[in-house]
Amino acid sequence: MLRFSANLSFLFLERPFLERFAAAAAGGFKGVEFHFPYAFPLDEVADAARRAGVEVVLFNFPAGDWAAGERGIACLPERVGEFRDGVAEAARYAEGLGCARVNCLAGRRPAGVDEGLLTQTLVDNLRHAADVLAPTGGQVLIEPLNSRDTPGFLIDRTAPALAVLDAAERENLFLQYDIYHAQVMEGDLARTLETHLPRIGHIQLADNPGRHQPGTGEINFPFLFRQLRKLGYPGWIGCEYVPTGPTVDSFEWMSA
Repeated sequence: MLRFSANLSFLFLERPFLERFAAAAAGGFKGVEFHFPYAFPLDEVADAARRAGVEVVLFNFPAGDWAAGERGIACLPERVGEFRDGVAEAARYAEGLGCARVNCLAGRRPAGVDEGLLTQTLVDNLRHAADVLAPTGGQVLIEPLNSRDTPGFLIDRTAPALAVLDAAERENLFLQYDIYHAQVMEGDLARTLETHLPRIGHIQLADNPGRHQPGTGEINFPFLFRQLRKLGYPGWIGCEYVPTGPTVDSFEWMSA
């Protein structure tokens, strides 16, 4: 049985953030995820999840100034201190929410900085984050983002993401495999999932083009779901898509 989690940064946006937990539960979800919880007190987020009866399965480390277009700071040498302060804050939220996975966004390449230095900074920061979360059994994930939607993103494909994980050498480091981003950059979804499934800690989905719900684009989700069942994927699949209408009208693909 595949397990789907509602990404509350994409779904149920008709409601305030803390009300989306109950909306997800009413929609049949047992798990939720989101970009960032840090704008809300930990006890309020934990209470919203508890009252809704949903598990918080994933969120991101602080990723810089999101509104200004930053998409992570983990590769930026001049912001190592800021990143590590964010790791401490994320660890506090992860423990309080009972969340076993925190995702790391590498960030965009700044002009004029050697790519080797950026990559090494990312590796060092991943090691640090993994060591901080390890005592509580937490996993640290790294997610490739496609460089069409996020120009200049340092890690935009599966292979370089896995190379960074290899270099970091921590047992609690895993890949976050976003089907939408992977389809844009490289395709070959089924083969990649089969080959690297033991290294994948979380999957997210949206169709392409448009990043809408499954069934609106070119990706053969029924086939991928059959493959994941056949492979025995044990984790969560995050619904990180932009509904084409009201969120509650976007779930036909799931019941099918």
